[in-house]
Amino acid sequence: MEKSEKAISQTKVLAEVIVFAALSAGLYAIRPYSLPYGGSITLGSMVPVMWLALRRGVIAGFIAGAIFGLIALPIDIMLLPYSPITNPIQVFLEYPIAFGALGLAGIIHRRSVAFAIVGVGISIFVKFLLHVIAGVIFWAWSIPQEWNPVVYAIVYNGSFLLPEFIISAILMYILVKKKTLEYAL
Repeated sequence: MEKSEKAISQTKVLAEVIVFAALSAGLYAIRPYSLPYGGSITLGSMVPVMWLALRRGVIAGFIAGAIFGLIALPIDIMLLPYSPITNPIQVFLEYPIAFGALGLAGIIHRRSVAFAIVGVGISIFVKFLLHVIAGVIFWAWSIPQEWNPVVYAIVYNGSFLLPEFIISAILMYILVKKKTLEYAL
């Protein structure tokens, strides 16, 4: 590939990263259900980033997810009844890192329905684990005394990420069946 072709290709991928991160952020703001300390069921807000990861790979997906996370933070600040911020490490873990984990959907870079669903599952599961870790470490003050902090963090984060997985898996199934990933070149 010539130098100018490579620059055009990199510019195209960068533009896609920005567009898909923005699309995810727009969908993130549409919330049929939100929990008080963060976490929402959305209209498939993770799908654009995961779709990009399947299309362009883990690195592009992680960058788009991290950008999505940085945009999601002010959205959460505006829409949640309580601040989603406990300290800078928690913000870094739960926003750019956890949202960046959506790029792991691209770890399985095959364009079949089964592999796409596995990629969606892996990325959302890692995001779930990061939120559980943050829940145990940074949100312990908000956990009812009768609950074990680990169990509470699992239940709390699972209550929105399981429905998000189902929505994302259905949407990704449709996108892959419609062969939208075949236009990646």
